[in-house]
Amino acid sequence: MNVGVCKLTLRLPENQDLKGKRRVISSLSSRIRNKFNVSVAEVSDNDSWQSAVLGITCVSNSLKHTDEVLNRVVDFIESSRDDLEIVGIELETLTGF
Repeated sequence: MNVGVCKLTLRLPENQDLKGKRRVISSLSSRIRNKFNVSVAEVSDNDSWQSAVLGITCVSNSLKHTDEVLNRVVDFIESSRDDLEIVGIELETLTGF
């Protein structure tokens, strides 16, 4: 079994309050879950209205598949949202469970 973990640090420069941030992150998380069948959660910067940290995980029996899915998620976020930018990406794959 392989577990892929991606930590994304996002900047939301046009956001003016926490309500707007929650709307953007909730929409993005739902779209990612539905399109890629991965787990997504906001894991840090919960009270900061112009930044967010998302944790994304994928479990697979293929290391290649795990890496491909997480890379496609990152590409999807970069191409689908003009109101946010990715400022940090950390990818890690754990194997042999």
